[in-house]
Amino acid sequence: MRAVDVITRKRDGAVLSRDEIAYLINGYTAGGIPGYQMAAWAMAVFFKGMTAEETAFLTEAMLKSGAVMDLSGIPGPFIDKHSTGGVGDKTSLIIAPVIASLGVKDPMMSGRALGHTGGTLDKLDAIPGYRTDLSAQEFRRILAKDGFAMTGQTKDIAPADRLLYALRDVTGTVESIPLITASILSKKAAEGADALVLDVKYGSGAFMKQKDDADALARSLVDTGAAMGKRIVALLTDMDEPLGNMAGNFLEVEESFACLEGNGPDDLMNVSLALAARMAVLGGKAGTADEGRALCEDAIANGKPRRLFLDNIESQGGNARQFLSMLGNYRSEYRADIRAARSGYIARIDALKIGRAGVRLGVGRDRSEDEVSPVAGVHFHKKHGCAVTAGECVMAVYAKDDAALAAALPLLEEAVEYADEAPEARNLIWKEVAGARDIARF
Repeated sequence: MRAVDVITRKRDGAVLSRDEIAYLINGYTAGGIPGYQMAAWAMAVFFKGMTAEETAFLTEAMLKSGAVMDLSGIPGPFIDKHSTGGVGDKTSLIIAPVIASLGVKDPMMSGRALGHTGGTLDKLDAIPGYRTDLSAQEFRRILAKDGFAMTGQTKDIAPADRLLYALRDVTGTVESIPLITASILSKKAAEGADALVLDVKYGSGAFMKQKDDADALARSLVDTGAAMGKRIVALLTDMDEPLGNMAGNFLEVEESFACLEGNGPDDLMNVSLALAARMAVLGGKAGTADEGRALCEDAIANGKPRRLFLDNIESQGGNARQFLSMLGNYRSEYRADIRAARSGYIARIDALKIGRAGVRLGVGRDRSEDEVSPVAGVHFHKKHGCAVTAGECVMAVYAKDDAALAAALPLLEEAVEYADEAPEARNLIWKEVAGARDIARF
């Protein structure tokens, strides 16, 4: 078999076999197939696409390129959630202890911020002492004890994905739906999840700007999961505006904890509960999404998820008492307010502009080696639909230093759009995509 023959077949629209795809992935990971040939193949996939079966073969090859988390001996079920990323999206921090309180284990392998979207690991790193570089043994122990564990992807997990993503990033093939699908699912399968709930976002602050593109990605993920024997349910949710009232690393941890105390903002609570409800169904704890949501709401009311969150802080190296003392206080000294430019209503707060401003503030990073600030971010006092008076505070802004604050403020001011009349309420959840086995249950 020759790489050029496989590339040519895909260029001409052929359906590749499992052996052909494995040959390319294994050869590239081992260094036998050069980057320029993989780049040519990725571009052929970009234009010609892949079937669900081909995408499953690709995911399988990427998964088998490295280690797979061994969860044997730990009672399941193991259900995880993945988001395609957004601004203020901290649902993972809320969902993990909620679903764990129902007896469903969540083995969570997360990433860091890159560009305008936030990273779960950066948020957790804002908790002093909290470790996200767990060994496999530590991950197993904490998962068994707390019902969830949060760690980063190691070099041993799906190394083919790391190599291929870096290649796609510089060859204009990042947006390929089959390649995105295989990237997501190879990492999620490696962490040992039995089933997966996906939050596929669309809008200004999302990776997929258009609903139809997000729909196509969701369908690819669900169909590929089915071809691999995995149950996957996807919700398509709005990321045209930031989710919740806080965007920033510690700020988002703080808001997540408020949600676990039953005090979270409605938009964040609704999306989190909708996702957690479907995890409860896939985990066999509820028969329908409505039943699952009721179980999650009851769990929050009885306080168990809050206790599990604090227990997990201790398990992963932090100090729960110190964390509690930081709530409401852990903020940067470099602060300013964005005030309403006119009286009226907040018509929209552009998530992409907020995210880009966040990178300037120190919340995110342009390059993987950039450092982020735990205390930078934005606290929204007014959001979509709120009435405002000229000069009233719309958001409090925190930066890593004076220069960062000055650089971000103009973009934050541009992000706020005003109207004379109250805008229509947003519909945060557009649709659901599920396999034939699950569609009747949601």
